[in-house]
Order: sequence, then structure tokens, then C-alpha cells
Amino acid sequence: MREKGEEIRNRLPRLVMSLIMGIIFWMLSVFVPPTLNEITIPGIGTQASFLLWVLMILIMGIFLIRVLSDALILGDILTDVFVGKLGIKEERSPKRAAREVVYIIVIVLVVTAMSPIISTLEEYGVYFNAIITYVGLGLVIVFIYDIGRILYTIIENKAEAIANQLTKPKNNNKRD
Repeated sequence: MREKGEEIRNRLPRLVMSLIMGIIFWMLSVFVPPTLNEITIPGIGTQASFLLWVLMILIMGIFLIRVLSDALILGDILTDVFVGKLGIKEERSPKRAAREVVYIIVIVLVVTAMSPIISTLEEYGVYFNAIITYVGLGLVIVFIYDIGRILYTIIENKAEAIANQLTKPKNNNKRD
């Protein structure tokens, strides 16, 4: 339990700081690029405001990826605690299935939150939105498949144990 507490003490402040930095860069991406509307980059023909906006969104994305990484690890710790409270033994399979349910929820929330932001990109927003949606869908399908595989293994092991118990010959200690 001490390792989990230490992990929480290390990850939680980093998660909060990365989240704050992501919000700061998001706010900067809203207010700073409009000040550069008049400037066009020679040779590229793109406005400087757009390039600055993309740069700030990328930096914000880096911080949000760090937030997601820390949140998933903290989610693993909370899942361990939750699974322990449910009384499930320390088997890897049920814990992993519970974690993957959490991952599915996080993926759906992230894709849903990113969709309006990405769709505002000029010219390519629709394509990036579709890419993010399909990548999220692919990850969800992989996790659902793995959960199904885990549940199948658990049920198969239980059924095999019951079948072995039912077919085990009884020792009556009778001699012929």
C-alpha cells in the first residue's frame, strides 16, 4: 500500500500541473493568434495566426497526453482499490478487465472532448476528426475484444474445474 501512496503523491501534483499548463496554452491559443491575422508567411501562403494556433494546440496536446498518462496510472491504482473492495481475488484477469473498462470510458470521453476542438481546424478539421474517431473506435474494439477473451478464459477455467469435479471417480475403498 505504501507504493501506491507514493505513486499517488508523485503523480497527482504532476497531473494537476500538466492540466493547468494545458488550460493556459488553450487560453493562449484563443487570445494570441487573432493578434497576428494580418501577417502572412511568405513562401507558404499561410497566415501566421494559424501556424501559431496549431503550435499552441500541439503544445497543449503534449500536456494533455501527460495528463492522460498520469490519469491512467492513477486510474489503475483506483481500479486496484475498487476491485479489492469488490472482493475479487488478486488474479490478473479480472483486474485487467476492470482496467480496460476504465480505459474504454476514458477513450470515449477524450474522443468526445477532442471532436469539437479538432473540427475547428481549417480545411483538415473534418479529416482529423474522422481519424481521431476511428482511432478511438479501434482502441475501444481492441479493449472489448480483450475483455471478452478474459471473460471467456475465466468461464472456461470455472467450467473445466466443475467438469473435473463432477467426473472425478469416488473412492469407496471397496475391495473385490
